[in-house]
Amino acid sequence: MKESRITAIVTVAGMLAAMWVFELIDSFLMFGQLDRAFGLRAWNLDSPWTVLTAPFMHGNLEHLLGNSLPFLVLGSLVAFSGLGRFLLTSLVIVLVSGVGVWLFSTPHSLTVGASGLVFGYFGYTVLRGVIERKTVDIVIMICVVLFYGTMIWGVLPQYPGVSWQAHLFGFIGGLASAYMLPRRDARRARIDPGQEGGAQGRYYGI
Repeated sequence: MKESRITAIVTVAGMLAAMWVFELIDSFLMFGQLDRAFGLRAWNLDSPWTVLTAPFMHGNLEHLLGNSLPFLVLGSLVAFSGLGRFLLTSLVIVLVSGVGVWLFSTPHSLTVGASGLVFGYFGYTVLRGVIERKTVDIVIMICVVLFYGTMIWGVLPQYPGVSWQAHLFGFIGGLASAYMLPRRDARRARIDPGQEGGAQGRYYGI
């Protein structure tokens, strides 16, 4: 489990590094072409795969800088649960956030950025503390609420050019992930008989 956590945290750092590489290329070499090619356009059926790529694109370096620290911190807290859980959580958040943006944004508007993931990780860590009821999860939940609790206002329409849809549906995706994924102490899916008539527990799942 320790190795899985370390791998998951490295994965978070790798995802952030990829965002920086893409944005540096887009800012200094492509002049916004990557955003237009891989960003998510509402009500556009030509490129549904951009639901997966849009979180890695950003409008400019300032946009990415604003997302970087909360993505790294909250993503690492989710990664503390292990690689499998982190990847599934991220996928659910990306899909729920992307569909919400696609459906409820102005038709053909372009949305990019990792803020949907950030809000999703926020929602996951908060609800997970309630569901797991373990000391470490409760401590994480309290710290996240104290340091990032004001984020919740970002799910409301406030500023032009800021996708509250990505925030709201990312948050919902994080809550859904925390609710749907099994509790870590309930992952014993099967018990196989031992070699000499005993029983040895084997753990499966996320």
